[in-house]
Amino acid sequence: MYMTKTIIRTEGLSYSYAKAVQTLSNIDLQVEQGAVYGFLGPNGSGKTTTISLLLGLLNHQQGSIEIFGKDFKHHRIDVLRRIGSLVEAPSLYGHLTAKENLEVYRPVYGVKPQRIKEVLKIVGLEDTGKKVCKKFSLGMKQRLAIALALLPSPELLILDEPTNGLDPAGIIELRQLIKQLNKASGITILISSHILSEVEKMVSHLGIIYRGKMLFQGTLQQLHAFQQQDAKLFINTSNNEAAIQLLDNYQPQYDGEKLMLTFSGIEQAAAINRTLVQNNLDVYLLQPAETDLEQLFINLTTTAA
Repeated sequence: MYMTKTIIRTEGLSYSYAKAVQTLSNIDLQVEQGAVYGFLGPNGSGKTTTISLLLGLLNHQQGSIEIFGKDFKHHRIDVLRRIGSLVEAPSLYGHLTAKENLEVYRPVYGVKPQRIKEVLKIVGLEDTGKKVCKKFSLGMKQRLAIALALLPSPELLILDEPTNGLDPAGIIELRQLIKQLNKASGITILISSHILSEVEKMVSHLGIIYRGKMLFQGTLQQLHAFQQQDAKLFINTSNNEAAIQLLDNYQPQYDGEKLMLTFSGIEQAAAINRTLVQNNLDVYLLQPAETDLEQLFINLTTTAA
């Protein structure tokens, strides 16, 4: 039987910056090989703290971190050699060109000069020539920072809020680059972001963290299924007063134009429709509320608040 390989696994990961403030509480993170994992949460929820722990930028206090099947505490250097990362602002030299910026770091990673040309092509900066970095757009700087993270040919790429400050064109370019890196190069990617509509277009899996606790982890399809128990159904009929009586068990709410009630899937929606029709009501509207990632995120975090 084929088994998916887990690239990142944390168990009971907890962290406090101060004794009275628990920043993370029992985070069980699991990122599978080949995934684009979206790590979501409001500002201050613990995303950057988690990523900093995964990269050894903070000493973890409780729980375990396993990356590439190795205990991070005892194999830190070996693990980090296989990871590329972009955390907060990219570390770039404004007076240097894209190629020169990469050349500064190339000896650190011990890669051949040819690798610079390869990564610049991957991120679409191969034709920037003698243009210095301080004259780059923010989107170009972000792509150069990703090129820097790609220098050592990492198996895992960790990006913390890479779309911060980008205009719509820059966001689209970055989204396409992430998809390319995942599909063409087979890189597993962990990306944190607050731009939910963009995350929905690029991820295969996601985790939602709120006030230091993991609220959900799984595929986007699993999140929709998880939320179906709280899905809303809008209804309008030829006699809404009668419909309210017929659907009393669902505790419908009525705003004067349409009914709204909670339902648990398409089978139940079909049963509701049958009840109305069999009681001689014409059904003008039977529509589930939109449940895109942004709405699902709001539902989860509102419930947890």
